[in-house]
Amino acid sequence: MDRRDILKGAALGGLAGSLLSSQVLAATGSSPDSEAAAALAELQQTLDELERDFASAGWKLRTPQDFAEARRVLLHTLMHGLQAWLEADPQRPFFTPFINRHKKLLGDNPDARYFSAVIDSSQRYRIRGNIAGATYTSFTVELGAGTDGDGIGATLNDTEFETDANGDYEIIVSADKVKGNWLRLPPGATSITTRHYYERKRSINNDPLHQIPISIENMRGVDPRQPPSDASIAAGIRRVTTFMRGNVIAMNTDSSPAWVSRVPNEFAAPVADDSNQAQTYAAKDNVYAMAPFVLGPDQALIIRGRFPKCRFSNVVLFNRFLQTLDYETRQVSLNRAQAQQEADGSFEMVVAHRNPGHPNWLDTEGRPYGIMFWRFQLPEEEIAPLQTNVVTLP
Repeated sequence: MDRRDILKGAALGGLAGSLLSSQVLAATGSSPDSEAAAALAELQQTLDELERDFASAGWKLRTPQDFAEARRVLLHTLMHGLQAWLEADPQRPFFTPFINRHKKLLGDNPDARYFSAVIDSSQRYRIRGNIAGATYTSFTVELGAGTDGDGIGATLNDTEFETDANGDYEIIVSADKVKGNWLRLPPGATSITTRHYYERKRSINNDPLHQIPISIENMRGVDPRQPPSDASIAAGIRRVTTFMRGNVIAMNTDSSPAWVSRVPNEFAAPVADDSNQAQTYAAKDNVYAMAPFVLGPDQALIIRGRFPKCRFSNVVLFNRFLQTLDYETRQVSLNRAQAQQEADGSFEMVVAHRNPGHPNWLDTEGRPYGIMFWRFQLPEEEIAPLQTNVVTLP
């Protein structure tokens, strides 16, 4: 069958639909007006409201690029909402990749893969997978993750579960404790996020051939899924709307954690605390440090510090919406395998608009401002302060 035959078949399918439409409506007692149509209108209204909000004082958008990237992060969030929440079914869950080189949100990471699944605390699940060479693997149960969230419910990392000689594992996710690998499922649990960090010369998200086997299944017998209905599609659209409302938000420095610096080009001390527990998509095992960079055309920011003994560490450049800059074609992040450093882990990095001839150059893409974001995972010692100073390039 060639393309023309396929098109003819599609045309006949449309004809059949038009001929049968009155019979279907009569049989079902339905009307063209539907709950799904109303839900879709609500989603459109949310998108329109967000578009209007971008012009408000709360967002502090000033340049055409600010507004363009605000719309981009809105669309990336919508993309993930559609992929993860539209067809979500806690009785029959599935893992969805959270980020990639062309879908960025919520502080993505070139050196990590994330997967998410929508769940329900009344169920009992089995996760199967393989470590796949990761530096670190963990599972986090989120509370109310479709909205702005109620924080973290439980976390299990790879120091807390067993794998076989091939790196395979099986984890039971349930409210009641079981023998072996167990992830607690607390009341109010709505999703699971997996984290797979890699410290390699080539950032893992620049290696599309690398696969991480992972699956989730309900251990309780469930009936076959019913065909989509007006009500089920409406419910899915509304889940997407809820995700949009909870995750396209203006950054508010008034309620920022202590590790977020408000001073351009200066870091606050990266200190471990419990603030991650209250942030739905944060990682319990990470210590963070974040600061804005603001640089003139010929300026560069020198960062000096020392990598601590830890499972993983990197620094990433974000735009103002916590989206990584273009790591596919530029060096906008450095992990310990990539950064040139001394034997004791001490380093010097340069944030600059053009290549200063330094191996640890972090490329701003020519942006006059953005965000620098550090991750220190399961540090075994105190993290040395990050010293900075602005210089003028020749």
